[in-house]
Amino acid sequence: MSGGGPPRKRNFKIEAFKHRVELDPKYAERTWKVLEHAIHEIYNHNASGLSFEELYRSAYNMVLHKYGEKLYDGLQSTMTRRLKEISKSIETAQGGLFLEELNAKWMDHNKALQMIRDILMYMDRTYVPTAHRTPVHELGLNLWRDHIIHSALIHSRLLDTLLDLIDRERMGEVINRGLMRSITKMLMDLGPAVYQDDFEKPFLDVSASFYSGESQEFIECCDCGTYLKKAERRLNEEMERVSHYLDAGSEAKITSVVEKEMIANHMHRLVHMENSGLVNMLVDDKYEDLGRMYALFRRVPDGLSTIRDVMTSYLRETGKQLVTDPERLKDPVEFVQRLLNEKDKHDKIISVAFGNDKTFQNALNSSFEYFINLNNRSPEFISLFVDDKLRKGLKGATEEDVEVILDKVMMLFRYLQEKDVFEKYYKQHLAKRLLSGKTVSDDAERSMIVKLKTECGYQFTSKLEGMFTDMKTSQDTMQDFYAKKSEELGDGPTLDVHILTTGSWPTQPSPPCNLPTEILTVCEKFRSYYLGTHNGRRLTWQTNMGTADIKATFGKGQKHELNVSSYQMCVLMLFNNADGLTYKDIERDTEIPASDLKRCLQSLACVKGKNVLRKEPMSKDISEDDTFYFNDKFTSKLVKVKIGTVVAQKESEPEKQETRQRVEEDRKPQIEAAIVRIMKSRRVLDHNSIVAEVTKQLQARFLPNPVVIKKRIESLIEREFLERDKVDRKLYRYLA
Repeated sequence: MSGGGPPRKRNFKIEAFKHRVELDPKYAERTWKVLEHAIHEIYNHNASGLSFEELYRSAYNMVLHKYGEKLYDGLQSTMTRRLKEISKSIETAQGGLFLEELNAKWMDHNKALQMIRDILMYMDRTYVPTAHRTPVHELGLNLWRDHIIHSALIHSRLLDTLLDLIDRERMGEVINRGLMRSITKMLMDLGPAVYQDDFEKPFLDVSASFYSGESQEFIECCDCGTYLKKAERRLNEEMERVSHYLDAGSEAKITSVVEKEMIANHMHRLVHMENSGLVNMLVDDKYEDLGRMYALFRRVPDGLSTIRDVMTSYLRETGKQLVTDPERLKDPVEFVQRLLNEKDKHDKIISVAFGNDKTFQNALNSSFEYFINLNNRSPEFISLFVDDKLRKGLKGATEEDVEVILDKVMMLFRYLQEKDVFEKYYKQHLAKRLLSGKTVSDDAERSMIVKLKTECGYQFTSKLEGMFTDMKTSQDTMQDFYAKKSEELGDGPTLDVHILTTGSWPTQPSPPCNLPTEILTVCEKFRSYYLGTHNGRRLTWQTNMGTADIKATFGKGQKHELNVSSYQMCVLMLFNNADGLTYKDIERDTEIPASDLKRCLQSLACVKGKNVLRKEPMSKDISEDDTFYFNDKFTSKLVKVKIGTVVAQKESEPEKQETRQRVEEDRKPQIEAAIVRIMKSRRVLDHNSIVAEVTKQLQARFLPNPVVIKKRIESLIEREFLERDKVDRKLYRYLA
């Protein structure tokens, strides 16, 4: 051992072989032959004898030794040759076996492709991406597409076979849907473009032609309802077909074809079809057919608007006939009931058949608004309808029934453009109900007022509510009067006074008539009591609005209690002191206005069964030369006899004019107030803008006439609320 220096460091060096290591020159060819043989065996269903591990290693080594290209090209040419052989086998398949053979070979090819891809996995992962080649599985699909599907002898035959099977199924035959599903899935697997170009586009073209012809045939021989059923069935069949064996993406396309050919192209002819179109369906309440039409038409452009337009024009036309037919205007209650029936009918159609579609509801509402306002008596008639229901029509009805009827009336009320006219009439009718004690339910009356208040605000109903307050106050006053004055009154007539606040009630100034002395005495006692209790008030007797119960004794001592108006009472009491009186005598003694007196005498002397007076000469009308006698021979099975009870009735023409005039007068201050409100905030405004703003503000109560607005502006200029602009005469300025 040598001496003690540190050990010397050794450097390792790796050098190349002194000679080249060469692979067997036939290695690539020999390895490929093994792999090629394996591919053939796989296609021949002999894969069980193969060692996939060895095959994978062989393919791996080829790629590793840079023979990837040889391997890939060999695979491509081997598969191509194999597919050409398969193509011949499919081409020779006869008739119905053609699709089965194609499907069987496709399944084989897919299995083979799976195994081949497993063997060549390393090539797929390394060589294919770097060399920008098509992956093995995709290559197999592309080769199948090019050599099988696009083969000259298979391509058109496949399409014709598929279309023929679909056509046969449409005609009612049963086909092998499972096989069809496999073939269409194959086309999709080859790529959406293959499915669309080689099958879907021709399929849609043939379908369009088929449905065009069939729809023409159907429309010539079927009524609308039957045609729609057939169209619906065809549509459902196509959707079912897609779900069973076509690609899901085809559904929208094929349904669009059916919709266009069977519905869109014939939609106008269908809705207008004689004896079975939309109007007939509406008239006959054919909910099922209407629902089907709605469901089908909503699928096509402008379908629903077509139904809506026809429905609207039908509603407007029938509504116009309804509100302008003189025969139907004779009974206001029946008139309104018919409107409500029409509304109920079409509400149900929209609810059941049209899925409560808001656009149809709006069309219905606008149609009703249009034709209800064609008749300027609609506000009066609706009020008369309510009057009839609240007098007697709701007897025995439950609270829910009452609410339903009142809600329906409110629905019609909303359509009215002249709500203030309704208010005028409603006030008159309510007054008559309250004063005659004929209202069927206070709760129903108040419910109606609450509904009107909700709809139109406090101002609309304040006077109506005041009327109820007066009735309650009057009741309390009468109780107090009799409690304090009962001894003083003795056995005289019993008086029941309603004290009405001037302004709340629709009273007309009427000249007082001469009351009988017995009544006058009690009236004076009440007057002194009332004015003694309330300072600064004034009482005016409204004799034209009162009623009376009087006891009468006729021939043979027959006694009756007569329920009469205050005017009739004044006339009858005259006959206590005279057997016969001329018209002139009665007019002089009572001072009842002539028109009222004639009506009053007519009801006492000319109505059969109520004729407590006799008239000479006997006739239906009253003349100034008539003489009246107490009718001793009057008989009635009833002890209580009502004579000429005041009932709600349509106004006469002069009364109608008077009401209209009062409405117009009431509108003037409202229009002026609106103009001042607008001008106060805007300061300067042109004429057209004022008219538009005023109309907008007042349309909840009525539609103001532009001419009237112009006159109110002139009046405000005269009273120096506004002035015209010095330069532009169409501009108005507000004067603070």
